Order: sequence, then structure tokens, then C-alpha cells
Amino acid sequence: MAPGSVPTTGPRRSFRPGRLSLRAKLTGSMVLLLAFVCLVIGVASEVALRSFLTRQIDDQLSAASARAHDFANRPPEDGFGPDPLDAPGQASGTLSVRFSGDRVLYAGILTVQGLPQGLSAEQEYGLFAVPADRPPMTITLGGLGEYRVQAVSIPGGAVVTGLPLGPMQDTLTTVRWILFGVALAGVAGAGFLGAFAVRRTLRPLDRVAATAGRVSAMRLDRGHVALSVRVPEIDTDPRTEVGQVGSALNLMLGHISRALEARHASETRVRRFVADASHELRTPLAAIRGYAELAGRGSALVPPDVARSMSRIQSEAARMTTLVEDLLLLARLDAGRPLEAAEVDLTRLTADAVADAHVAGPDHRWQLRLPPESVFVRGDVQRLHQVLANLLSNARTHTPPDTTVITALSRSHNGSAVLTVTDNGPGIAPELLPAVFERFARGDTSRSRTAGSTGLGMAIASAIVVAHHGTIEVHSRPGHTEFAVHLPVIGSSQRVHSFGTTTPQVGPRR
Repeated sequence: MAPGSVPTTGPRRSFRPGRLSLRAKLTGSMVLLLAFVCLVIGVASEVALRSFLTRQIDDQLSAASARAHDFANRPPEDGFGPDPLDAPGQASGTLSVRFSGDRVLYAGILTVQGLPQGLSAEQEYGLFAVPADRPPMTITLGGLGEYRVQAVSIPGGAVVTGLPLGPMQDTLTTVRWILFGVALAGVAGAGFLGAFAVRRTLRPLDRVAATAGRVSAMRLDRGHVALSVRVPEIDTDPRTEVGQVGSALNLMLGHISRALEARHASETRVRRFVADASHELRTPLAAIRGYAELAGRGSALVPPDVARSMSRIQSEAARMTTLVEDLLLLARLDAGRPLEAAEVDLTRLTADAVADAHVAGPDHRWQLRLPPESVFVRGDVQRLHQVLANLLSNARTHTPPDTTVITALSRSHNGSAVLTVTDNGPGIAPELLPAVFERFARGDTSRSRTAGSTGLGMAIASAIVVAHHGTIEVHSRPGHTEFAVHLPVIGSSQRVHSFGTTTPQVGPRR
């Protein structure tokens, strides 16, 4: 690690209020609002109590100052006049100072025992600065704390009287802690009860969300969908906000249900038309092919251009026959017609399909990787062979010569059969990848139609795999394209019989 660099410990997740649930937001908002109200009440209470206690001390200070003034105005006995601390009725903690000009004649504070205690020079100087005949004021005396003091004029000087603010501060501190404890208990109790109340209040919204969740889990993209899920009537009261949401959701589900029924009816009509048209086209196409073959036998007796035309008619009739057969197969699969359910040795089927592909595409490198034990699935052997043939034909058609095509069969960790067809060709364009399994999807718009492609090969493969309760997926990048088929296998306890197969390598290995 470079000097001064800071090690990273993974991404930090910042707290975002938007990620909280509505229940948490409502409870938190209620707790924060109550805490703010308690804070305002506490501050207002302390300010009001401080003001009240200050007025009370000021009243006591005015009385103590009057007593000290009256006692200080008595005739002097020793040339200095009487000590204001000796005035009757003064409480403990009372502070009195008598000035004559810039001299301090008497200065002291009454202790708890009622005895006078002297002041320091610094404390006397702080009291000397108190203006006479003014309202009471608060000063801080070193070592004594805060005092509420008032100075009154007497002949030849002034008398300063003060009362301590310590008892008032102790009272305010006690009240502050009491308010804090009561507020904390109130906020905690309100948070607990509020969470319970919010949870109970939002139960209808939970039921509405559960209804929406059940609808979202349904397959609505194809086939006949019976959308009978609705929000309970108790949660559709238009007088409440949740009821308005539930009523709107039911109305939307009704529209969706009718739209799905109309779509299914339209798909059924189109599917029936395609099936009927494909079935009806088979007879004239067979006749066209038959007459073309018959005419082709006498090609030596007709001009060359006529013979060439008859050959083209025969090839195009064959291509159209393939298209019609593919459309008929898709129509049958869409209609949900059951396929054959026999035990299929997928290992032998894969080996045979790769052998056929090697004959059809000798300019490609064909590799086969099979597991040591045979893999059996239940399904239609002809349709599964068609899936393999379509995948291998797709790899042969869309890759240049000398491309390596690897066909591998294995078992996944969950026990399903995994059949992959991988090539190192140019790959599929990213914008075309999502539409690979759609009908009439073409990854190469420039290829010749004489190759016999109809654009239905991957759609047929996907439909057959889905009919076998499997999945098919594709991953592609330049230099690597992989089609993966996952099929449920037959366990040893489910198999009626088994037979061994050989797993030969087909084609030269390079």
C-alpha cells in the first residue's frame, strides 16, 4: 500500500430516510413531534419558573435591603454607625456591605449559624461597582457564586445587600431533571404505543399490498390468466384513504382482467388461424413439391432455363414446407398440447446431434464433452433432438468457417441436466440479445435465405424447453457465445430401465 493511502473496507451505506417503511416514518415522526413539544414545554417551564423565582428573590431582596437601610441609618455608636448585618430578620446567606465614599466600613455575609463572615478584597471591589438606587441585578462573586444584589444610598455612603441564587439554581436543576425524566418516559411510552397504533391502523394497507403482491407473482405474459384476486371489501371504503387505494386497485384489476381475456381470445383466434392455415397449406405444398420433382425428372427434355426454374420451385417449396411445419409446431405448443413423456437418454441424443452437425458443417470444429454416466430426462425425444439441432444449426449458420463449437452435457449442483452449446464466433449484438428467443428474430440481416433459416429456430427451441419444464438462456460477447439448456433429470428410483451408451468424440480435436 502506498504511503498515505487510506485502506478501504468496502462501500459505506449511508442512512436514507426514503428507505424506511411508512410505519417507521409515521412512528418516527410522531416521536420526534412529541419530543419537540416536550422540549418546548420544558424550556418554557424553566424560563417561567426562573422568572417567578427571580421575582420572588427580588421581593425578598427588597425587604432585606430596606431592613439593612433602616438599621444603617441609626445614630452611630462608635463613630462608624451600626453594622447592616446586625439588622433583625436577615436570613442566612444575606450579604451586606456599607460604603462611605470609597471606603468599606462593614462587609460580610451571614453564615448558616447566623454569624457574620468577612469578604475578600476582590469580592468587596465587585460589590463596590454596584450602582446605588437601581433595580436589583445579578453579579458573580468569586468563591460565592451568583448573587442578586441591590444598593441603596444612605447619608455619607451606600449599603449593598445581596441574596444568593444557589437555592434557585438547585431548584431549577431539580425541576429540569424531573421534566427530562417525565418527557423521556412519555416519549418512550408514546413511541411504543404509537408503533402499536400505527401497525394496527396500517393493517388494511398491508392487506392491499398483499393483494398487489399476489398479482405481481402471477404470470400475465401469456396463456389464459384467471385474474380473480381482489382487495377485500372491508378495505375498499371510499371514506378512508386506504379504502380509496383498495377501490382503485380493484378497478384497475378489473380492467386488466378484461384486457387479458380479450388478449387471450385474440391469441386463441390467431393461433387457431395459424394452425388451420399451416395444416391446409401442407397439402398444396406437397402437391407442388411432387409436380416439381416429377418435372425435374425430365429436365433433359426441356430447355435449361425451364429446368432451372423447376429446380428453384422445388427448393422454395421445400423451404416453405419447413416454415409451415415450424408454424404448426409453435401453434401446437402455444395451445398447450401435451408432448410425449418417455425416458430419453440425453447423452446419446447429444452425441447423435453433434455427429449430424459434423456432417452438415465439416468446415467447423466440433467438440463433444459428456459426463462419465448417462443422463436421463423425461420428454419427447424428437422435440429434444430438434432443440439440439436448432442450437447447433444456429452456431453453424452464424459463425465463420473454422469456428470451434463445443457441446457439453453435465449435471448442475441442484441435480438438473445442463446442456451447453458454446462457440468462439463473433457473438450476438447486445441490442439483439434480448430478442434471441422471439419469433422471426434474425441476428444476421444479410444472410441468404437459401440457407433455409426461417427465424423460428430459437423460438421453437425455447417453446420446447419450456414445455419440458426447463429453461434456456444465452450469454454472448465477442469471441464467446453460449446457449444453456436446463432440464429436470430422472432419478434412479424413477427410471424403469436403463441402458449403457458410448460417448464417442465426434470430429477431429484440435
